[in-house]
Amino acid sequence: MAFPSRIERFEIVGSTNDVVAAWLREGTPEVCVAVADAQRAGRGRHGRSWVAPAGAALLLSVGFRPTWLAPDRTWRLAAVVALAMADAAEDLAGLADGTIRLKWPNDLAVAFSATGRPVGAAAVLDPDRPIDIRKLAGLLGETDGLGTSTVRAVVGIGLNADWPRDAFPPDLAAGMTSLREASGGRPIDRAALLDGFLARLETRVEALRGGYFDVAGWRSRQLTDGRLVRLERPDGAVETLRALGVDATTGALIVAGARPGDPERAVLVGEIRHLRLGGSAPAAGSSDSRAEV
Repeated sequence: MAFPSRIERFEIVGSTNDVVAAWLREGTPEVCVAVADAQRAGRGRHGRSWVAPAGAALLLSVGFRPTWLAPDRTWRLAAVVALAMADAAEDLAGLADGTIRLKWPNDLAVAFSATGRPVGAAAVLDPDRPIDIRKLAGLLGETDGLGTSTVRAVVGIGLNADWPRDAFPPDLAAGMTSLREASGGRPIDRAALLDGFLARLETRVEALRGGYFDVAGWRSRQLTDGRLVRLERPDGAVETLRALGVDATTGALIVAGARPGDPERAVLVGEIRHLRLGGSAPAAGSSDSRAEV
């Protein structure tokens, strides 16, 4: 079967996730992709919205029928989408491998030095080194019929692509970046980025179908490993704990106990509303108008 099975490009839609969800309900086979220049009702986790001018971001959603994937592994669909986009974006923008990081649970981010240049993996992986984290992309995964023979899954991603820094919204600028900014001002061809993403996604999806998930690649891009993180729960409770890593079986974030001697524990995506680097004030762009798909 051709990959993707269906792809359509739109000037503007309400939400690419909604477009792809409707296709799946109508019987469109996986893997189907909707791409838009702009969205009227793009959304993220907990009702947050996507903010991007037309043509500045690569906005797309990917639809799956993952009957071939165990229900408790469905989170890996979003992971392979994120990894495929990170690989494609680094290649197109001429960035060093590992420049684009995964910020658990659903963001792509880039770390910048005090001089405004992206920093490499070694600097990011030093938990005692202060770094300026800026959001590059957000993901949103939605499922229907999980655990049944008619399961459907949609993964949306919005990546700030050819968006110059001087055009960023003032209230979001401090906490966001774009591929154009990270590349030092290089114009970003969204069509080429899409092609690179789809080629890498096909390879990763076929591997996942065959029972292989790139655990090493997923873990190596994690931003939070070794760092203090501030976990904000839906009920308003807040904890600042040290992130130890991620669990490749459940997708959970592994954190140290609150006190010496306390056991480490797993934190699942649904348990928190926000994750921020511990000890820092909320960055611009982290309110309800933050840039998310």
